[in-house]
Amino acid sequence: MDDDSAIQVPDRYEAILARSRAVQFQMNSDLLTGSFLRTLAASKPGCSFLELGTGAGLGTCWILAGMDAGSSLISVESDRRVLAIAWDEVGADPRLTLVEADGADFLATCTERYDFIYADTWPGKYTHLDLALNLVKAGGIFLVDDMLPQPSWPEGHDTKVAELIATLEALPDFSVTKLTWSTGLILCVKR
Repeated sequence: MDDDSAIQVPDRYEAILARSRAVQFQMNSDLLTGSFLRTLAASKPGCSFLELGTGAGLGTCWILAGMDAGSSLISVESDRRVLAIAWDEVGADPRLTLVEADGADFLATCTERYDFIYADTWPGKYTHLDLALNLVKAGGIFLVDDMLPQPSWPEGHDTKVAELIATLEALPDFSVTKLTWSTGLILCVKR
């Protein structure tokens, strides 16, 4: 079995990837993580999704590809330059609300609860984790990626990753599975 063979990418995938490269944005979700996002999203019909860290919209297009017509996705990004790509490529999808905001500010004021949260930026992952976890509904998914060493990690980031892994492993109200696959994923489901 080959993990990344025969993965069909979403419609806007190639365009988002090309435009990301053109502006030298290198923080996109990888192919395997994207496929996993689509599959997980498909398991949550009629649900509410939150993505922290839209980037250029690559992860967003994977989530949208798995969502049904009755689901909704809010995706939050503070970098206007890359968010503009997401607006152009996936912003017309009526199930999607793109929010230009600092993730910490969004989490501090958010009162809605979600069936699925993909934390792909610092706020909600390395900072304000408690706020993000409090927004997960019972039976809901909280997913983080990039838990295996990445070339883009700054010096000392491995310590932050180890602390986050330990924190997630100790969550009393979540079932947690670590996957040493793709970029390193941790799947948490609220009990």
